[in-house]
Amino acid sequence: MKLPFAGRLLAVAMLAAASTALPLSSAFAQTPEKPKVALVMKSLANEFFLTMEDGAKAYQKEHPADFDLVSNGIKDETDTANQIRIVEQMIVSRVNALVIAPADSKAMVPVIKKAVDAGITVINIDNQLDPDVLKSKNISVPFVGPDNRKGARLVGEYLARQLKAGDEVGIIEGVSTTTNAQARTAGFKDAMEAAQIKVVSLQSGDWEINKGNQVASSMLSEYPQLKALLAGNDSMAVGAVSAVRAAGKAGKVQVVGYDNINAIKPMLKDGRVLATADQFAARQAVFGIETALKILKGEQVDSGTHGVIETPVELVTQ
Repeated sequence: MKLPFAGRLLAVAMLAAASTALPLSSAFAQTPEKPKVALVMKSLANEFFLTMEDGAKAYQKEHPADFDLVSNGIKDETDTANQIRIVEQMIVSRVNALVIAPADSKAMVPVIKKAVDAGITVINIDNQLDPDVLKSKNISVPFVGPDNRKGARLVGEYLARQLKAGDEVGIIEGVSTTTNAQARTAGFKDAMEAAQIKVVSLQSGDWEINKGNQVASSMLSEYPQLKALLAGNDSMAVGAVSAVRAAGKAGKVQVVGYDNINAIKPMLKDGRVLATADQFAARQAVFGIETALKILKGEQVDSGTHGVIETPVELVTQ
């Protein structure tokens, strides 16, 4: 079931009138009637980003006269070098807007600056670019996406209600240099601390099934009293489920995730996974594309003082 969330629409998710207007791209005067928008994602081996791409393509088909779409992804979650090359290709291709889910919150900033300096409207989705590094480069890039810490806290709080004070849990983090991995870990920790549950291990699973499985297996071996594994995304949760089964602890160790990918849904139904968070993958890129198109048209887009346009995230359970 999905717990209710007031205001699914982006317009409702945007912050109030006290927010500051984002600057318009310097390329606005040269923007053609039908702009070219580049969507650059992380690993297309991850179902979440395939769903994101499918949603963006469907949206473009519904609005064929409004923009052309070019979509790209990298081979795995840590292939930052290739993502940098893709952005450089988009700059050479003279796209009008770049909507990007960066593989690394800091390492991607220099090439993002190149895009901004080339007059490209850049919108950040999924994983927020590091605000301090952006500031050091003297650029401002709006982030359109959910509050990952809040979403992870919702999942953690639901898990905590199934445990008791003093229980031991492990956190399987995404790529540790990414803002969304850090935020989700913080949200999990918030919930565990409030419930007086002990986080005895924190390790990176690089957002991937196999690495998540390895990390979960290691934790289960090292901490035999472990009661739950909190995975920063559903791919790692799938790996954790396999590790729990292999350790003979099915039904004894709870697993939670984040993203609500299709692969996790049967696991929610049969109890192998307790809960996850839905941040509407099919709409994630669309939210960013809509924002980019508004800016290209010269429309004001309101954001908070930190340049964040918040989109929905919901707890999903059995």
